[in-house]
Amino acid sequence: MKTFLRSLILILLLSVLSHATAAIRIITTIPDLADFAREIGGKLVEVESLATGVEDTHAVPVKPSHASKLNRADLVIAMGLDMEHAFLPALLEASHNPRVQPGKPGYLETSKGLAPLDVPKDLSKAEGDQHAQGNPHYNLDPVQGRLIVNNIADHMAHQWPQHADAFHAGRDAYLRKLDAKIKELEQLATPLKGAKFVSYHNHWPYFATRYGLVYAGTIELRPGVEPTPRHIVELVAQMKADGVKLVVREPQFAEKTPNQVAAQAGAKVVKLAIMVGGVPEAKTYLDLIDYNVRTLVKAVQP
Repeated sequence: MKTFLRSLILILLLSVLSHATAAIRIITTIPDLADFAREIGGKLVEVESLATGVEDTHAVPVKPSHASKLNRADLVIAMGLDMEHAFLPALLEASHNPRVQPGKPGYLETSKGLAPLDVPKDLSKAEGDQHAQGNPHYNLDPVQGRLIVNNIADHMAHQWPQHADAFHAGRDAYLRKLDAKIKELEQLATPLKGAKFVSYHNHWPYFATRYGLVYAGTIELRPGVEPTPRHIVELVAQMKADGVKLVVREPQFAEKTPNQVAAQAGAKVVKLAIMVGGVPEAKTYLDLIDYNVRTLVKAVQP
């Protein structure tokens, strides 16, 4: 009997120790957030992203494995501002995980403290797939990347106070690298000031504001609405009149229409990534912001 009790106690102790040292399971909606969470959490976290970087952020394909991953998650991190509205709510419901539902401690949207751009005045369906709270692509501005990192670290430290010092140390170490990159890119991006461009989708207002570019329109007729032949004709005419020489193509969209617009307007097509993994060069967030700035600077040079 004593041997049995000793064995039972040992099993219980091992179970408790295993639970205490198990990695915190984090699921993010996009790879940028996963990169941040790994930098902050280090060996204390196990992180996966639902998106790989090549999808449309508003329509990441839903897979049965996603719901299974969310079921086991301790924390879900999303961009918010309705960026994930087309796929995340259904996945969270299917996960049957009460701790990661919106409003619960295991759910975080990283837009806290953001001053959103492009908040719509008209939410009618005629205006396309509008985001009522503003444009959600703030990850493309590295200064807003700082805000995201701070929000993630603060939330993780609050939820797991026993690891707060480690999370804050991870945050601080990463922010030193990010701040150095921000300073480097500010110098590098000087030639971008005043450069005019159009893109396929309205991904770039925060990026354009940061670096002084002029956002001259989108190939899409309206958010989420494919262009009509008339819209393309009008856009090309506007580009010629305004001297717009750059067309940004996001990897999520086919080359044909951006190439057509650029050829007709006498402009250059530039492929930029909207999240980590969008191009082979963007393996991390620091890679992403570096790639986008350097690629555009090269494009505007004679």
